[in-house]
Amino acid sequence: MSETPYDPRLITPKVYGDRRPVAGEVVALLHVTFERRGLKLIEARSRALLLNEIHELMITDEEDAAPGGGADRVSAIAFFEIKRGGIVVVGDEVSIGGKVLGTLAGFDLTHMPNHMNILVKTESLEAPAMRVGDPITFRRAP
Repeated sequence: MSETPYDPRLITPKVYGDRRPVAGEVVALLHVTFERRGLKLIEARSRALLLNEIHELMITDEEDAAPGGGADRVSAIAFFEIKRGGIVVVGDEVSIGGKVLGTLAGFDLTHMPNHMNILVKTESLEAPAMRVGDPITFRRAP
C-alpha cells in the first residue's frame, strides 16, 4: 500500500488557485556547502508553513532537483521564521531582502519535527548577501 492516498503527479501548479505570499525572517545564517548531501525530496509539491515555525533554507544548482528526487550539491544558507503563514508550492519564486533567490524545488523532512529543509533552485551555490532580520518571501511565480 502506498504512503500517499493519491498519485502526487496529478497535483500540478495549476491545481492551486490564488494564494497570498508567505513571509518569513532570517533568524540565523549558515555557511556550509555539500557536494554529496543526499537530500531526499518528498513527493508532495506543496506544504503549509505555519506562523512562528522555523525552517532551514537550502539552495542547489542542480536543474533536475524535484519532488520525489534528490540533490547532492547543496548549500545550507539560513534558518528563517514564518511571520505570515500560508501555502508554498514547488515553482514558487523565493526572495530574500526583496531580491529573487530562485524557485522552490522541494522539501526534505530529515530533521522533522524540529524543522523542514526547504530547497531552492539557484544558478550557483554561492549564498546571497543577507543578514539576520532580512525578510524572506515565497510567492506564486509570475
